[in-house]
Amino acid sequence: MTIHFIGAGPGAADLITVRGRDLLAACPVCLYAGSVVPSELLAYCPEGARIVDTAPLSLDEIEAEYVAAHAAGHNVARLHSGDLSIWSAVAEQMRRLDRLGIPYTLTPGVPAFAAAAAVLGRELTIPEVAQSLVLTRVSGRASVMPEGETLAAFGRTQATMAIHLAVHALDRIVAELTPVYGADCPVAVVARATWPEERVVTGTLATIEALLAENPIDRTAIVFVGRGLAAEGFRESALYDAAYQRRFRGRESL
Repeated sequence: MTIHFIGAGPGAADLITVRGRDLLAACPVCLYAGSVVPSELLAYCPEGARIVDTAPLSLDEIEAEYVAAHAAGHNVARLHSGDLSIWSAVAEQMRRLDRLGIPYTLTPGVPAFAAAAAVLGRELTIPEVAQSLVLTRVSGRASVMPEGETLAAFGRTQATMAIHLAVHALDRIVAELTPVYGADCPVAVVARATWPEERVVTGTLATIEALLAENPIDRTAIVFVGRGLAAEGFRESALYDAAYQRRFRGRESL
């Protein structure tokens, strides 16, 4: 018996990995976060599977589901939105499973920031403009940000930022990042990427608050900030330059 933690992807049911889909189809028990995982994914569950929406459950109640499945010898597919490596709340579940001696696996998923970038039609790393991506959030009820991990501190690098779960704090984002990026720095807010109700609002640090005031977004969204979001006329990567020598490209004999 094994608990299979599966990154369900950003929303669209066909963006789950093949491995994740196959595990889901093979498990007689499925736990999923109904508030952020689309119900369409449950179509991959086997007929007669026990399906549990964990959105209203406490961690103790989720643990009880694992214990019951373990006692019955049933494998469990545990669906989490996006990818398991960031803000998935998987770490505390694995810690409890370790204490209980219940085995588990992790299957990665398409992260929300990658889906949002695809919706924008942008590469987030642009030659000589932006070569780093900061994935971060702001303090909230669920957890407080560690000291030193501030928007302003990350912003001083001039890297592109993907700020998760923070559209409600847009005023704070603008106030902290305008001094380091400049008021004309591009901003893009992508809500519910790949869901039927996805929305995109683009502007600058100077205009984004007013734009969202006209068309509010109060659901799950990513706020991107960085010069690379609107970069044009940048130099092409040397990777595919005809004169660039690399081991996969034939060389003229000397």
